[in-house]
Amino acid sequence: MAAANASSEKVDLLVYGPIRPIIANGFSDRFVLHMAEGRADLERLTPDVLAKTRGMAVTYHTVPADRKALAHFPKLEIVASFGVGYDHVDSAYAREHGIVVTNTPDVLTEEVADVAMGLLIATLREFVKADRFLRSGMWQTQNYPLSAGSLRDRKIGIVGMGRIGQAIGRRLEASRVPVSYHSRNPSPAVKYQHYGNLMEMAEAVDTLVVIVPGGAATAKMINADVLKALGPRGVLINVARGSVVDEPALVAALQSGTILAAGLDVFANEPNVPDELKAMQNVVLLPHIGSASVVTRNAMDQLVVANLKNWFAGKAPLTPVPETPVKGR
Repeated sequence: MAAANASSEKVDLLVYGPIRPIIANGFSDRFVLHMAEGRADLERLTPDVLAKTRGMAVTYHTVPADRKALAHFPKLEIVASFGVGYDHVDSAYAREHGIVVTNTPDVLTEEVADVAMGLLIATLREFVKADRFLRSGMWQTQNYPLSAGSLRDRKIGIVGMGRIGQAIGRRLEASRVPVSYHSRNPSPAVKYQHYGNLMEMAEAVDTLVVIVPGGAATAKMINADVLKALGPRGVLINVARGSVVDEPALVAALQSGTILAAGLDVFANEPNVPDELKAMQNVVLLPHIGSASVVTRNAMDQLVVANLKNWFAGKAPLTPVPETPVKGR
């Protein structure tokens, strides 16, 4: 791993992705910032900039910081990624080349858990559909029909039990809803029933709340068989990554009545959402807003800046990811 230079030498940083003011303006004049909003912009950086860049701030998950992108920068020491998920960053390449990767956990935990809970209730109690009913004037002539879904008769399985999964579990527990969870290993932090087998949990519950990392290990883990196991009262809530759900299988399950409803904050090919999903009345769709409040996004931006500043001050970054641990600082 390259040693950070804590002297007065200027440090070249690349801001890769959409411009975020706190990140773009968060560095002293000791740092020289270069901007690249997308992959095409990387190709336009001069050889001198490519050779000098030692740090990178990746400002959104839609920007691919893959092997091809990272290989442009022979002196790269650290990639500070915005967001708790970092499947868009090639952490294996980073580890192989002594590059530290950081993310922004904790500061968004409660916000995303709030959205998951809100999306669950909105889906079960048909809030969006009811809102349209009222606005259309139909309430003046008839009452809104009873919702088929309710939290009161649900058994919920959380797919993933990290920080956000635990925060969702606390909210469900406070709502007096039975909770179980699926993960590779039991979590010592919770007392809910653990299922090592996802299918077994899907058969035991009627609702899945998905909050696992994206990437090859979780790609399409919520497939047709899992959805079928939920049954006709089944509800799927996804606040993880769109890649975790087999989207065509979900569309088919909703169209056929294999499951009752879905609430989705993420999609396989964002910002493109299948027309079939948009046409359904039993689906609540959000434009990936899990952490999208001013206060939380500002905190995430500040953590990106803090990780980079710490590193180039000769200190350990605050939130390195497990694949690229930092030793000796």
